Amino acid sequence: MKQGKYEIRPIRKTDDSQIAAIVRRNLENYGLNIPGTAYFDKELDHLSRYYAEKAEERAYFVLTDSAGKAVGGVGFAEFSAIPGCAELQKLYLDDSVKGLGFGKGLLETAESFAACMGYTKLYLETHSVLKEARHLYEKMGYQQIPRPDGVLHSTMDCFYLKNI
Repeated sequence: MKQGKYEIRPIRKTDDSQIAAIVRRNLENYGLNIPGTAYFDKELDHLSRYYAEKAEERAYFVLTDSAGKAVGGVGFAEFSAIPGCAELQKLYLDDSVKGLGFGKGLLETAESFAACMGYTKLYLETHSVLKEARHLYEKMGYQQIPRPDGVLHSTMDCFYLKNI
């Protein structure tokens, strides 16, 4: 999907280090470069491999600029704690593209592909200090829920669910 000089496409191995840097930089900016966050996920430096391992249940999409450089991304993967549900994962943008509507575009892409894979719900976990992200999720129809069983990131304190 193209939006002007930007494109949303599936992740490639060459995107891995750029996406990992964007995720870590965002978490550092909010003081969330701590255990119990995506900052320390073992697959963060190899997202393309992680999502390819179960391509029938997972996907990750990258936002690229006109030079082909990754400037954001979002993924989803199976979430067994809620039937028919996938977990939205690692929606992060480079500071250079924040506030331009690309978070919404990435979110819509993930929702569409998750629905095509047969998921009926999307779950996500975030942190209360990530006010902009929480605003986007709520604007896009995600409803806050109590902490479910199976939460991977112990530091996260806000949980959302949406029927797709």
